Amino acid sequence: MAATQTLYMGTGRRKTSVARVRILPGDGNITVNGRDYKEYFPRSTYQTIVTSPLRVLDVAGNYDVVVKVEGGGQTGQADAVRHGIARALSEESQESRAELKSAGLLTRDSRAVERKKYGLKKARKRPQFSKR
Repeated sequence: MAATQTLYMGTGRRKTSVARVRILPGDGNITVNGRDYKEYFPRSTYQTIVTSPLRVLDVAGNYDVVVKVEGGGQTGQADAVRHGIARALSEESQESRAELKSAGLLTRDSRAVERKKYGLKKARKRPQFSKR
């Protein structure tokens, strides 16, 4: 990789997944953990999620995206990749940042699994109450 080439980096997180994203000028290849994103995320829903920041800015064929993602399941990983791509693209210019922000792609989704509490069967489910 040449030192003069423009490189944008971003970190995306969702649930327990963390995605480290590098964006380079190229012809639209998206690689996740060394594999094509369509192979890594076989569901079309996840493929749509991953490419959404590129489609919002209409730059789908202009950049090559290299992602390393770990932790969590497929949904969390797909959302983490989307967050990372959006963050990396927002480094490019203020206009793209404003567009991504209005689309809600720069906000980290903080929802996570609620912990189990003692005396309960799950996070909120209580044991059956018996009056007599």
